[in-house]
Amino acid sequence: MIKVVLIDDHELVRTGFRMILQQQPDIQICGEAGTAEEGLRLIRAKTPDIALVDVHMPGMSGIELTERVSRSKLATHIIIVTVVDDARFPKRLLDAGALGYLTKGCTSEELLDAVRQVASGRRYLAPAVAQQLALATLDGEGSPFDALSSRELEVAMMLVRGKALTTIGEQLNLSPKTVSTYKQRLMEKLQVDHVISLAHLMTIHGLLDTHNNQVGNNLLG
Repeated sequence: MIKVVLIDDHELVRTGFRMILQQQPDIQICGEAGTAEEGLRLIRAKTPDIALVDVHMPGMSGIELTERVSRSKLATHIIIVTVVDDARFPKRLLDAGALGYLTKGCTSEELLDAVRQVASGRRYLAPAVAQQLALATLDGEGSPFDALSSRELEVAMMLVRGKALTTIGEQLNLSPKTVSTYKQRLMEKLQVDHVISLAHLMTIHGLLDTHNNQVGNNLLG
């Protein structure tokens, strides 16, 4: 039996996934969460085989959740499900530890296939994303965010949501001075000098969904 948890801030999305998955005799839904923070607690408590995770959620992002699950060496495999299908974005998530990547436009058959493949320890990428990744590799295309470490990207995601250095430090168990160093380093790597410029760059490269991110909307005016 494949145990699955659903982590998405949209109840309708969770309901749709649940309706598809719970009909399968080999899949069991063992919990749902509307935020990444709740999702992380759920993963620790239920130790599911699979977590279906949205990227853009209030508070902690799907990238941060994926990184923390990977860093804690938890047995749960992460499948990212998002509206973003830019190849550079899943590359960052795969680097952070995700084993699967689906877009929200996927079919029910593709969702089930992804859950079963990832549960067996294999990587699953939506076909269109896999093709983009392959072409990007061949063309030598890249994103400026490829230069960031997972921790630097984590700090960047929190900065564009308007979190103070002290708050970021508390959530990541780092001193404000260390967070400030990460901020300076990532700004230099991306060649930006303000959080507004950082948010704009993240939006261009698919790392910030301003339609569902109030802070991003405020930053970008």
